[in-house]
Amino acid sequence: MIDWNKPTTMMLGRWQPWHKGHQTLFEEALKRTGQVVIMVRSMPRSENNPLTFLQVKDRIEDALESYKDQIEIIEVPNITNIIYGRDVGYTVEKVNLDKKIEAISATKIRQEMKNEI
Repeated sequence: MIDWNKPTTMMLGRWQPWHKGHQTLFEEALKRTGQVVIMVRSMPRSENNPLTFLQVKDRIEDALESYKDQIEIIEVPNITNIIYGRDVGYTVEKVNLDKKIEAISATKIRQEMKNEI
């Protein structure tokens, strides 16, 4: 369990499925505060969202087993807009990863998953 009173980095996404690019982004997020809340957007099941929240959560937990005391995984509504007003005490930050990592395609991974079934 994370400490809910300590600074925490948030990651928001569908994570369909969790892959090496997400893992690399997580490792960068962890460097910011030492703990991360991974928010999984609630999405209707579809070709682009084949996994349920529990399937996504299980895959993330398996991938991040060694970080289990530094993460919290929660389901959230289908958040599509994040806004803020004046200086509110947090930073919205885009992390630029290696081009090879950024080239990872969850769409291709989902297609491969579909072909395996």
